[in-house]
Amino acid sequence: MWLGFAVGSAFFAGITSILAKCGIKKTDSNVATAVRTFVVLIFSWLMVFVVGSQNQLTTLSLKNLLFLVLSGLATGASWLCYFHALQIGNINKVVPVDKFSTVLTIILAFILLGEPVSIYKLMGIVGIGVGTWLMIQKKETTEPKKEGKGWFFYALLSAVFASLTSILGKVGITGVDSNLGTAIRTIVVLLMAWVVVFVTKKQNDVRYLDRKELRYIVLSGFATGASWLCYYRALQTGPASLIVPIDKLSIVVSIIFSYIVFKEKLSKKALFGLLCIVSGTLVMLVG
Repeated sequence: MWLGFAVGSAFFAGITSILAKCGIKKTDSNVATAVRTFVVLIFSWLMVFVVGSQNQLTTLSLKNLLFLVLSGLATGASWLCYFHALQIGNINKVVPVDKFSTVLTIILAFILLGEPVSIYKLMGIVGIGVGTWLMIQKKETTEPKKEGKGWFFYALLSAVFASLTSILGKVGITGVDSNLGTAIRTIVVLLMAWVVVFVTKKQNDVRYLDRKELRYIVLSGFATGASWLCYYRALQTGPASLIVPIDKLSIVVSIIFSYIVFKEKLSKKALFGLLCIVSGTLVMLVG
């Protein structure tokens, strides 16, 4: 069961990047993150009541709550960094760096959760690392540069926080329905996102959101909600060190649609890097 949910998570996560990019051409990325989290919140709590896990609210332990809150904070930080990186950088470079969180998660899963690291996982780590490096290399071109500065820094921070999210989330949903865990985490993310909006004094931007971009932001929220629910359902019954790599295959979906929608082309070196990332991920699954 966990394998099917992990694949579903990868697909919806890949679509999320494309929809979000369409919604932040003119809209501030922090504002977009705050708005779309409303959608995810509604979606996640709807699922809680559909499966009837709201009854577990009174039985949650302090440990569950603590790690779910910490996981939510890590998720919020990862989202804010990721969507800012998407706003100023190209999808086919931002996404590979964000997916490097796979390597970090495997290391943390070994250190903190005691999950074994086989030779296959080590080979996968090398493949993902080399592939990421190749994909973010500058392409030799005479075309004017379209990227903004600082995208790599924000994408890397996104990867770090995403890896923490996986580990903290794994601990937080022990003995708890995954849907309820997702819903609780979403509340934390929502509060964090709006705090950032008010701190940066962007709250008035919400009134003047472009309707077309708002639609894409909302759709990205639905895609994120579906990805989350699949991801944490998989985490509840499967090993984090395998689920995370499958989820990161969403990079293929993102790269394909980035070419179709934004005409972002991969150089031969970047294409080889993508193959390295996919191969490294598949090697981990075989092992």
